[in-house]
Amino acid sequence: RQFTLREIHPIMSKYWSKLVTQLEPYIPGEQPQDQQYIKLNTNENPYPPSPKVLTAIKAAVNDSLKLYPDPNSVDLKQAIAKYYNVAIEEVFVANGSDEVLAVAFQAFFKNQSPSSNPLLFPDISYSFYDAYCKLYEIEPGRIPLEKNLSINLNKYSQKNGGVIFPNPNAPTGKALPLSEIESYLNKNDKTVVIVDEAYVDFGADSVIPLISKYPNLLSIQTFSKSRSLAGSRIGFAVGNKDLIEALERVKNSYNSYTLDKLALVAGTEAIKDTEYFQQTVSTIIQTRESTSKRLTALGFNLIPSSTNFVFAQHNSINAETLYLELKSQGILVRYFKRDRIDNYLRITIGTQNEMNTFLQRLDDIIKNLSQD
Repeated sequence: RQFTLREIHPIMSKYWSKLVTQLEPYIPGEQPQDQQYIKLNTNENPYPPSPKVLTAIKAAVNDSLKLYPDPNSVDLKQAIAKYYNVAIEEVFVANGSDEVLAVAFQAFFKNQSPSSNPLLFPDISYSFYDAYCKLYEIEPGRIPLEKNLSINLNKYSQKNGGVIFPNPNAPTGKALPLSEIESYLNKNDKTVVIVDEAYVDFGADSVIPLISKYPNLLSIQTFSKSRSLAGSRIGFAVGNKDLIEALERVKNSYNSYTLDKLALVAGTEAIKDTEYFQQTVSTIIQTRESTSKRLTALGFNLIPSSTNFVFAQHNSINAETLYLELKSQGILVRYFKRDRIDNYLRITIGTQNEMNTFLQRLDDIIKNLSQD
């Protein structure tokens, strides 16, 4: 079983602050070391970074590593700004999109007033939102997904201290059309609206073209998924320069150097190599679609995905059983033991060979379980 921090460190707990004792940290996908696994549980890109990225990193491994990196990350910001056709003053970068989110929570949602309006976000979504609300003492306002597990922005019309939601959503993979997001922005101009676009490159439309119209809109993205750089920890935000300035003020109040030299080089080259990026994303989408068809044939019901994963439930076999059987055969998928989604598996799209192996073993498991 999983142990709580208090159980692991019972002696240390008496030194913790009251806030720390109340925290429920985010739990990432498991990464066991007991054997070699086909990892389809953490939504990493199955393909390597662009060759240009690797070449640039090797060239950057030199005596300059004794010096601090550029605290303003100018080269990377310029590359991102050029790619999205925005001003460099409208770009913020940090150590993964998780850190960008943490900075944004502090910059826009942390409020000392006990009567503050809640931060609204989906009840089934990225669990870091709950973790950050606890950490920064922000009142959460969890908005239930619809029965089909979609986000209904009409439910977000109540008073709020801010709004955040992923598009596409995770772990469901469902995306909202840009028209619905813009319609909501027209109704809510009093607080910051963050669209977490970690998976946007796999089939959804980014809100970045809307930032010039809506000064309260912020897009947060990552290099971990579509650009194969989960190990480099690069995240960024695009929004009105006033929002970006707030992020910079928070970041520079705790760490001016959030990205190291090698990460800056990797990110700059990755955003420049559009041909490799488009090729990789296209391959993953094709594999996702073929995998979805084969899962349907095996008796799964799938939520339409605009991400690099699928969210699926079998029509007769329990999801936890399938998860454990797959793990025993060297394949990791993500299982969430929580209400409304405890019969779903989240399956990252790997290479075609990895998916073929996964589907074959899954087929064998289903046949064996059906005979019992």
